[in-house]
Amino acid sequence: MKIDCIAIDDEPLALDIIKDYALHVPYLNLLGTFDSALESLEFIKNNHIDLLFLDIQMEELTGIQLISTLKNKPHVVFVTAYDQFAVKGYELDVIDYLLKPISFERFLKAADKVYDRIKLTNDSIPIKSEIHHNNSAEYCFVKTEFHLEKINFADILYIEGMGDYLMIHTTTRKLMTLQNFKKAEETFPADNFCRVHKSYIVAISKIESIEKNRIKIGNMLIPISESYKKDFFERIEKKGFM
Repeated sequence: MKIDCIAIDDEPLALDIIKDYALHVPYLNLLGTFDSALESLEFIKNNHIDLLFLDIQMEELTGIQLISTLKNKPHVVFVTAYDQFAVKGYELDVIDYLLKPISFERFLKAADKVYDRIKLTNDSIPIKSEIHHNNSAEYCFVKTEFHLEKINFADILYIEGMGDYLMIHTTTRKLMTLQNFKKAEETFPADNFCRVHKSYIVAISKIESIEKNRIKIGNMLIPISESYKKDFFERIEKKGFM
């Protein structure tokens, strides 16, 4: 796996160091270097980039301001001489924060973090389109990047919200989909699935026990929020749980 990256820094020496380090990391593909955040904008918008090595304190446009202008944000590693921006960096969900002068070992550690994050996302099989199903069927088809995968409703344990994604937990595997809960509630049969929390939909038949507003399914304890509590208990009462 190759990681396409660029470096943005108004210090020529810093750019030279990052360029040299990147050449020694086999999975990094450095597409270019820029001494101005403004000059990098057009390149970022017109090219696929996985990672930015980004200085914070720059004239005209700071690294933090640059990130805020991007709709599709690449992974970011801040490279700066000022440690007071560390907290802000974590608020922006940057992968790492490198203080100048940077050692190769520290650079490699940051690159490895990005590699692991991207690999984890790829291994989760992100689904790029809607889930297709027939209202009378006992299954749905999930379109992945390369093919359609069949999921039997009877195999689903619960569905977990993860930011803009949903993770479908089944008895044998996990599938991640770029989908919202509203669409999921329309997709999975209402007789068998119930939303119990802003981040969880459960398969009613897979519930093993309920205690103190928590549902046990396998090794997972799923919270029942106040917003969904009344509807949930009414549903399971109809199912004969109570």
